[in-house]
Amino acid sequence: MRKLPLLVLALAVASACQKKEALNETFARIDTEIKQNSKAYATLGEATATIGHRLTGSENGHKAEEYTYNKFKEYGFEDVAYQEFEVEAWSRGDIAVQIDGDSVKAVTLGHSPVSADVTGELVDMGSGLEADYAANPTAVKDKIAFFYIGILPGSPEGSRNLHRSEKTAIALRHGAKGVIIYNQVDGGVLFTGTASVTGELLTIPAICISKEDGFALKEKLKAKKKISAHIAMTNHSDPIKARNVIATIKGSELPDERILIGGHLDSWDLATGAIDNGIGSFSILDIARAFKANKLTPRRTVQFIMFMGEEQGLLGSTYMVNEAVKNGSIENIKYMMNLDMTGNPIGINAGGKLSDTTFFRNLGAEVAKVDTIFKNKISGESHLHSDHQPFMLEGIPVLGLHSNLDRSIYGCYHANCDDFKLVNEDHIRNTARFGTMILFGLADAEKLPASKMDSETTKQFMIDSHLEEPLKLAGDWKWD
Repeated sequence: MRKLPLLVLALAVASACQKKEALNETFARIDTEIKQNSKAYATLGEATATIGHRLTGSENGHKAEEYTYNKFKEYGFEDVAYQEFEVEAWSRGDIAVQIDGDSVKAVTLGHSPVSADVTGELVDMGSGLEADYAANPTAVKDKIAFFYIGILPGSPEGSRNLHRSEKTAIALRHGAKGVIIYNQVDGGVLFTGTASVTGELLTIPAICISKEDGFALKEKLKAKKKISAHIAMTNHSDPIKARNVIATIKGSELPDERILIGGHLDSWDLATGAIDNGIGSFSILDIARAFKANKLTPRRTVQFIMFMGEEQGLLGSTYMVNEAVKNGSIENIKYMMNLDMTGNPIGINAGGKLSDTTFFRNLGAEVAKVDTIFKNKISGESHLHSDHQPFMLEGIPVLGLHSNLDRSIYGCYHANCDDFKLVNEDHIRNTARFGTMILFGLADAEKLPASKMDSETTKQFMIDSHLEEPLKLAGDWKWD
């Protein structure tokens, strides 16, 4: 009988010894493990070599879905699932372009019609913004709108650029019968990407030509009264099924509260999409591996998501959000962390209504103690056109990382040079290292730094973030 108090005492001592690991200790352990065992670079290299591009709806896209599903399983995840959704999948066919009687090299922009044969006068619309149409709103009616992908030098100070799809929507609204966009990257680089704000087929053809051809045409238009352009193309559009891939680690204390980390697995078909978004999605895959390898079980449930259909209109992420709204689980999603073309991060972008950045500044400071490469840059910028968007529109706080990559790689955005040779092994490992720390720090926090906004607060936040115009152009403004 006298042994019982001793047993109780021993258990109490053992319990006291099992105190929770300090955050700096956890981060140091994460850092050591990922430096030794990171698989991000190797798996991305393997996928680009054996699969190639990852266009949604294509055979390659399905292979990429299966590849990441199997990797999650290999890394020890028991809870891995496909979320299947139906989309109208677009893919390019043939294209021939003549301008002023000369053949011009061009690439079709996504969601152009399945068949188009258009001839029309070319009209220079500057940067393609609404302000460029103000002086002559009917300038492109039944003609072909010609504009720059960026903001032209000499534009009014404070001009805000729009997405290519939004510029195409403006041209359509003003009656254009076709769109020719010229690139901003030197060296004859051609890009692709959707020109549709809705993800549905356009009624007019939209193409990209090189920066050099574009500025040469601009000079010709200044000197010559009329230039005619002819665009002939065929494309494909068919209903298909695609799949988001989701791996889950259940929270230890607040399992109903979910922190999501996602990035789009899909890519365009001109190259392998190593930068857009291989470096993001395969970093997430390695972050998931690191959670398992380091036995990280934060307070809240963490879900690692490979989205499909981002390039064709945020299709996978929008489907996920719509389903969550329908079944009420949207209230359980507390944060969405998005990695899109993210690499070698040096800070945190808390892109939501966050009046106090103390939490992220403190969290980033702990990361910086591990490695001073991480500069703890903190911001609260809000943008569109990636998989965080549908979550943000529901008022869910979103999170991103500030990249520190060589600017030259962005010249291959959506282009035929976006290949694995652009990927820096140290940089993608750093994304996995710092991303794992930040994700764990957020998911394990005693109190989250922001909460879901109600509809009216979200509306005002969109207005304050200068996102009202592009959201209205896309038909995504839900408050009027």
